[in-house]
Amino acid sequence: MPQTSSPSPVPALVATVVRDAARRFATAGVPEAQVDAELLVAHVLATSRGGVQAAAVRGDRMPEDAAAALASLIDRRCAREPLQHLTGVAPFRSLELAVGPGVFVPRPETEMVAQLSIDALRAMASASPIAVDLGTGSGAIALAMATEVPHARVFAAENSVDAFIWTTLNHRRVGAENLTLAFADLAVAFAELDGTVSVVASNPPYVPDDAIPRDPEVRLYDPPAALYGGPDGLDAVRRLSLVGLRLAHPGGAIVLEHGEWQGAAIRDILTDDGWRSAATHTDLTMRDRATTAVRP
Repeated sequence: MPQTSSPSPVPALVATVVRDAARRFATAGVPEAQVDAELLVAHVLATSRGGVQAAAVRGDRMPEDAAAALASLIDRRCAREPLQHLTGVAPFRSLELAVGPGVFVPRPETEMVAQLSIDALRAMASASPIAVDLGTGSGAIALAMATEVPHARVFAAENSVDAFIWTTLNHRRVGAENLTLAFADLAVAFAELDGTVSVVASNPPYVPDDAIPRDPEVRLYDPPAALYGGPDGLDAVRRLSLVGLRLAHPGGAIVLEHGEWQGAAIRDILTDDGWRSAATHTDLTMRDRATTAVRP
């Protein structure tokens, strides 16, 4: 009798793949399990999260190559490797930044820090105000200022070799011609700009040394130098306050990101150093997230 081949297995529905991935993520303790499942499926399908949702409604099935690529990514996400390391990108305001091992992954909370910096920069009565981002990492805040305030001149410094690779890559990706990068320590960066800067911005390391982050994505994958800021988490803030006074012109502003319990201490540091009008601002979750002050 002639032999008959077995029928090929029917590819799984996109909706089923998303549901199963979300269930595995939830079991592994991944926050926003459904969102991450949709974003990973979108990554392997080269579409958007909305495109995945539409495919699920239509009853589309997963292509074999996409399903194979997804399987290992799901395993890695269940091991709590950051989603952004798996997709290679992190959204930040209107930008899509390249990220990976060696650089701090920009968070949505930092978008309001960028907004405060942008607002201060736009408020300056100058045809070409100057902004500096110290410890720029992926370049998120600097690139946001450069692209959203195109008449400004923006300077960004980073002192980690690994992080500076990502800074440079994102500068090339975005192509902001009004941004200048420097591989330099914040204490000595841009001495040629002393007394001319309108906005000094930074998302410094501010986690106290003994406050180990709970989330594995942070604890295991973010660079320690971008996280830990000394016994009280404010070592870098103390340096930034003094560097900011060196860089800023009278009326210039400083914008610092920090943890939700650090606002009062940072206001005291800035005020004691000579800054004026220190104020702490909340993020969209109503947690203290940034403190600003003005150079007299």
